[in-house]
Amino acid sequence: METSEIRRRFLQYFEDRGHTVVPSAPLPSPDPNLLFNVAGMAQFVPYFVGQQTPPYSRATSVQKCVRTLDIDEVGKTTRHGTFFQMNGNFSFGDYFKEKAIEYAWDLVTRPQGDGGYGFDESVLYASVYYEDDEAIELWKRVAGLPDDRIVRLGMKDNFWSMGIPGPCGPCSEILIDRGPEFGADRDWEAGDRYLEFWNLVFMQNIRGEGGGKEGYPILGELPKKNIDTGLGLERVAYLLQGVDNMYEIDEIYPVIERASELSGRKYGAELVDDVRFRVVADHVRSALMLIGDGVNPGNEQGGYVLRRLLRRAIRSMRLLGYEDPSLVELLPVSLEQMKKSYPELEPDFGRISQVAYAEEEAFRRTLTAGTSIFDVAVRETKSDGGAQLAGAKAFQLHDTYGFPIDLTVEMAAEQGLQVDTEGFKSLMKEQRERAKADARAKKAGHADTSGYRELREKGVTEFTGYQELASDSQVRGLLREGMVAPSAEQGETVEVVLEKTPFYAESGGQIADEGLIVADGVKLKVLDVQRPVKGLIVHKVEVLEGVLQPGLDVHAEVDHEWRVSACQAHSGTHVVHAALRQVLGPNALQSGSYNKPGYLRLDFAWSSALDQATRSEIEEVANLAVRQDLPVSAQYMTLPEARDWGALALFGETYDEQVRVVEIGGPWSRELCGGTHVKHSSQVGALTVTGESSVGAGVRRLEAFVGLEALRYLGRERALVRLLSENLKTRPEELPAKVADLAERLRAAEKELERMKAGQVLAAAAELAANPKDVFGVQYVGHRAPDGVNGGDLRKLALDVRGRMAADKPAVIAVLSVNDGKPGVVIALNDTAREWRLKAGDLVRVAAEKLGGRGGGKDDVAQGGGTDPAGSDDALAAVEHTIGQLVTG
Repeated sequence: METSEIRRRFLQYFEDRGHTVVPSAPLPSPDPNLLFNVAGMAQFVPYFVGQQTPPYSRATSVQKCVRTLDIDEVGKTTRHGTFFQMNGNFSFGDYFKEKAIEYAWDLVTRPQGDGGYGFDESVLYASVYYEDDEAIELWKRVAGLPDDRIVRLGMKDNFWSMGIPGPCGPCSEILIDRGPEFGADRDWEAGDRYLEFWNLVFMQNIRGEGGGKEGYPILGELPKKNIDTGLGLERVAYLLQGVDNMYEIDEIYPVIERASELSGRKYGAELVDDVRFRVVADHVRSALMLIGDGVNPGNEQGGYVLRRLLRRAIRSMRLLGYEDPSLVELLPVSLEQMKKSYPELEPDFGRISQVAYAEEEAFRRTLTAGTSIFDVAVRETKSDGGAQLAGAKAFQLHDTYGFPIDLTVEMAAEQGLQVDTEGFKSLMKEQRERAKADARAKKAGHADTSGYRELREKGVTEFTGYQELASDSQVRGLLREGMVAPSAEQGETVEVVLEKTPFYAESGGQIADEGLIVADGVKLKVLDVQRPVKGLIVHKVEVLEGVLQPGLDVHAEVDHEWRVSACQAHSGTHVVHAALRQVLGPNALQSGSYNKPGYLRLDFAWSSALDQATRSEIEEVANLAVRQDLPVSAQYMTLPEARDWGALALFGETYDEQVRVVEIGGPWSRELCGGTHVKHSSQVGALTVTGESSVGAGVRRLEAFVGLEALRYLGRERALVRLLSENLKTRPEELPAKVADLAERLRAAEKELERMKAGQVLAAAAELAANPKDVFGVQYVGHRAPDGVNGGDLRKLALDVRGRMAADKPAVIAVLSVNDGKPGVVIALNDTAREWRLKAGDLVRVAAEKLGGRGGGKDDVAQGGGTDPAGSDDALAAVEHTIGQLVTG
């Protein structure tokens, strides 16, 4: 049975039994403690913890998940993968244990011809929490399981919680006995014999503080008991498809087959190659799904994980012997399998592949550059007599050049070195902690929202800002540091919730409105507006006058100019997006945006920089749309209707069943959007593109001004052109040629100055060679050249001086200069000096230490530098002193 069919049957079974089919949430998680959704119940957490009221009592879904902790285990075990799918059925205070067990057992054992999975009942077991006698009796009565096929396990294995105080409860798992070849009889802890594939969580208790999976106190029972189940789709697939592991199911194995064809290596022949094949297949599929959900390769958070997955796949193909670009061969194979369950991938594949292929090309360049850095690090380690590459160097290769640590370890082993992996892990941990702290600062997540929920229970905040900029309202409540407060006085900054408001809360890339809230004797300045929980609009205000209290009748008014400019910017973003797609094609899809009054920026999928002609064309298409006075309208419909209508959704966003579609000029621009907009495109005003840049592999950013800000920008540009024209005494249209001519003349003058300076430096060679200092029989030249001499010219001077000195006497030449505030030193030795066992590399490290830096090189010539010019004289003196010590020592 194909994986897509297993998925379809699950959703159909529960839909037929009154469950609402809920689409998978996007892979990126809104939880600040997680990068990606890692469980089927992820999008239902607000219902389970009481933050929101569920719109249905029963639900079913197949949730896309990525677990990053398993990356290093991929390919080594039969069931660890980064991307996986979790089938689930959920009850929010409706049915409980008996129905959950009944549904699960029926679907698992029902014959395939009747829509079930057809598992043999005789090899199925159930595990239960050891104190859950109710579940044991239900498994006996509903499923007919005898006592010897019901296993009691402890809290660690069969009790669920989120890891924090809140809902929890016992679990019950369905296991299958795969036979004695997979492990010992009734060994529940080790091996793969008794494989759990469906977990039923009976969410009935409230837990207290405590770490780990067990030992925390159970405080009582929930007022409403819930069901949360998770069936591992990939596990069921490899059980029903008769293969040994998840890598060999229909959604994954074709990539292994193609990788085998490309590499000429056979899957199943060598364990080390098998691990690499599995890494390739798993990571290619994971990358396909992550990019499909709007994640782009980068150096932070989810983008970093995606980059690591892609680079591990590419590296594994190289280790399998395939040196050419591999994603172009493998990604389409993964698409063919995954589009059966996720048909939206196919029309978006142009963008997805563009991002992936650009990352591979970047990594191929990185391998070249990073290998050079690695080689230098190896030479330095060996010259210092070390046998271990420093953890800091491994981290630099990983963080700056994208080298996976296993790649560094492998390359170091080839050079006879180990790697300080503990030091590397320590630096990685510090980086992760910084990233998590940053994420927590940016997201509200599941922090304490009890104050917001208390006010939310009084009703939904009505947003009137689409129709009006001023509303008469009433203060429903106010909060100080997230907790409900009785009042606030002049000078305080608090949060206010109104019955209704015209103020737009920040979302969809549009920042919040500004304005005032006033009443008799009370004046509030609105600083920010947010939606901390669904249905509640919260205003952050500064009390300018009076005393603020709940129940106060107020007049809330948005700053008119602010809103007009904000509407221009948001509508301008849609116009620019449509213009991009018209000029570049449908693959140039928005991946993020930000707009505020008069300014917009738009990130979009594209692998190369836009030349000036293309930027000008996009700007012209956008301004033509503005000039055509296209109608702008918004209407509500279901999410499937919006997609059928061709409306574009922002990657990574979660939408309600009813969505708002903003249309500009009919099908020319249709996007899901909750923002505020102009009524006609002409109201956007002037639009000028001010910049285009890269924000990651396969992602570009356009920036633009609109309305008055665009005119002001153009005015500044015009004044600048006029000033330059006057100073250079030329007409504006001749300015580019004039500037280019001046730049070329300047470059020529700089080259001539460098030539003259080099000549002056080298002219000193004869005099320096004629006047060496005798240091216990060694001819020593220690010379500080004029400031501004680069390393190349210093090297030429040192070699020239060495060539002029007597070959039968040992000679050491040390020349130093400060260039751009940084000192550099070169040391050269003749053959006789090396026969005296002097080494340039040893001497240059002595000098570089005085300069606050490092150095290295061969025995005859070495070079170094530092950051402290004040140590220049000490550096030359230290070289002389060291020569004396070595010769007399």
